[in-house]
Order: sequence, then structure tokens, then C-alpha cells
Amino acid sequence: MVQDRNREARRPSGSPSGGALAPSTGAPPAVSLASTWPLVSYETAQWRVHADSGMSRRQAQANRGDYEAAVVPPISAFEFALPADLAADLSEATTALVRLDEHADRMLGAESQLAPMQAVLLRTESASSSQIEGLTASVRKLALAQIGEESGRNAQLVIGNVRAMDAALQLVDEPGLDSILAMHEALMRGQQLHTPGELRVEQVWIGGGAGPRTASFVPPLHERVAESMRDLEVFVARTDIPPLAHAAIAHAQFETIHPFTDGNGRTGRALVHAMLRQAGVTTRVATPISAGLLTEPDGYIEALTAYREGDVRPILETFSRSARQAAVFGNSLTEELAAARLEMRSRVQARSHSTAWPLIDLTIGQPVLNTKTVTERLGVSPSTAINAFDMLVEAGVLSQTSAGRRNRVWQSDDVLTVLDSFAEKIRRARSGRTG
Repeated sequence: MVQDRNREARRPSGSPSGGALAPSTGAPPAVSLASTWPLVSYETAQWRVHADSGMSRRQAQANRGDYEAAVVPPISAFEFALPADLAADLSEATTALVRLDEHADRMLGAESQLAPMQAVLLRTESASSSQIEGLTASVRKLALAQIGEESGRNAQLVIGNVRAMDAALQLVDEPGLDSILAMHEALMRGQQLHTPGELRVEQVWIGGGAGPRTASFVPPLHERVAESMRDLEVFVARTDIPPLAHAAIAHAQFETIHPFTDGNGRTGRALVHAMLRQAGVTTRVATPISAGLLTEPDGYIEALTAYREGDVRPILETFSRSARQAAVFGNSLTEELAAARLEMRSRVQARSHSTAWPLIDLTIGQPVLNTKTVTERLGVSPSTAINAFDMLVEAGVLSQTSAGRRNRVWQSDDVLTVLDSFAEKIRRARSGRTG
């Protein structure tokens, strides 16, 4: 995106058009979602192409001139009533997430202090959220990246999303502006092209080419971002909205504001998890809602567009569907990993206090391992870790994937097979194939 260095904007007079906006004082009237949600209005700004842009004369001519930037209406005090059918649908989807959280903890979390399903679903959700943005990496490369081994740029970017998701789940007490900035800092850390954890100070756009004039959507001028984010912070703090609806609307408003130069989609989906955790819908695991969104990415984008046009129902329906799909995905993955764990344990003969047992549990959440990771995570010496690795290799539970005695890496083919199969299941669902 080209920085808008010489913008000349005309501020609109009055309040944004469309929708029964809450007044700044007094209680707003409650409306059904069949009524118009506060819709985005637009103001005219001017885009000037800088001399060092590298554009041809024809390209510069096409990209310079007036464009329309969004003016995002406040929603912090807006009151509404969910239609009965939609309220029931959201309630059912929320219950499915609660049951997944309980099931995953019961099957693979409670038996081990390592809570392997938290690591698995955190990485799964992060990978799916990144894939919506076109960032893909294999399960093995992600696992390598998590232990600091060479893995490729995409894997490192996805691991940034894991950090953001983890930050979201650690900051659930107050998922406001400071928490959102912390999530973004965790996501974008180490990327020199962007300033992590700071609101943007330039114009951004979605779709199109080298400027906002040809974009599919232009978020608000950067001078408006802080005010809109403060309003969103107040909305996020509300406790009178059903949790899944609350998170879905906050996400759509966040994506409309687009407060950062990059990483908005992934940060916005991390916010969803922080809000669900704060509401008590989830307590231990990051439910793979993005995996559900990924099955119908076009519908997700269309729902965000509808939200900006004053129709909030599609984004609520999209999140409801995605939550139910996430529960199906998550339960299936939990069952398959639990079966893999039992199978691996059945191959091993060791004393009850052997490091081999917690090492098997560790592979569920981290299927590729090195000595450093095991010593840190299990609190054992390097020699104890090596002995446990050797025992599991001999039992056919692990295989060494690096040559020599230095910088060795081991992996669980059983776990990687389950996780690869899960990734393929999401791809099949996205393409409409179920077999």
C-alpha cells in the first residue's frame, strides 16, 4: 500500500447517514435487527501519487484524484433486539463451543499439566486465520518454527499469529484497546515494514491496485481511527449482548475500522477469542472458528460487506455457522489425537515415572521436538531428554529426522498424520467435498 502523503480531505457535516444511531446522551431506542444497523457513510479525500512511486504516467493518472473513505458510525451505545430465530441459532452454536471446550479438556487436557489440546487448537486456529489471508504453511513447518528450527517465512508469519492468539487468551480480563495493541504487537513482531502494536498513520485500502481509487473498500482516514477504536472498546466492555453475537459484531466493526497497516484480519479474529474467553464460553482451548470461516471465505467477506451496508444479520449467521463447524472439527480432532496418544502409549514399556510418558503427551501439542524444547518444557536434563527420545524411537513412537548427534530433531509421525488429515478435511469442506 502506498502511503497517502498529501491527502486533502473534506470532513462531512452532521452525523453519518443510515441507521438509527444512538444519541450521544440518553438511552437509544431498542430496534430489531430487521431494522437498519448503523451503516457506514463516506467522505471525499484526495489521493496524490508521489513522484518516487515508480508508476508509469498512465498508472499515476488512473490512481490520483478523489476517493471515498469510510466514516464508521459509533456502536457503543446502540441497542437492538435479536430476532427469535437468530437468537436460538446463536445460542445453539454457543452451546456447541462450550461442549467442545469441555470435551477437549476432558480428553487431552486434564490428564496432563501440558494441556496439549490448547497448543493443538491454538495452532490450528492460527493457521486457519492466516490461511484466510493467503498465508499457508505445512503442519510440520509450523511445528519446526515453534521450536526455533528453520521453517520458511510463511511458517514464521503464522507463528506470529499463534503469538497473537496466545496474547489474546492471556489478556481476557480487559480485551480493550491496550489488549488489541498487544495482540497486534505479538502478531507483527520482527516485521520491519510495519510498526507493531500502533494504530496506523496512513490510508489503507482493501482490494484494488496501487491506490484507494480502485479499491473495493477504503477504511476511514487515519485521523478517525483512534476515536472509532475508543468507541469499539466501550462496545467490547458491554455485558448485555449474547457472547457470540457480541464477538461477531465487534469483529465486523474492527475490520471496518481497519486500525492497522497490516494484520487486521488476524488481529480481529484473535479479538473474537479474547471476548469468548472473557464471557466464559471457552475456558481452556482456542476453538477453531477460523477453520469454520475458512470453509466459506467468500461468504465471510460478503457478510462483512453487508455489515458496512447496514445489515448485521449475515455476519451473525456466518459466525453461528462457523462456531458449529468449529465444534465439529474440534471434536473430531480431539478424538483422533486421543486415539493416537493411546496407540503411542501402548507401544512403550517404561516405569511409571519415566520421562517417556510426559514426552508422549508433549508430542500431541508439539509433534516436532528438539532437546532444548524438551528440557525447557519438561524440566529435565539434556541427558534425560536424550534417553527418553531414544526409548521412544526404539518403540516406534518417534523418528529422528536430522542426521548426526548435533542439532537433532525428532517427530511423531502418528500426530503429524492426524494433523495433516485434519488440514485436508478443512480443504475438502472448503471445496464442497465431504468424502
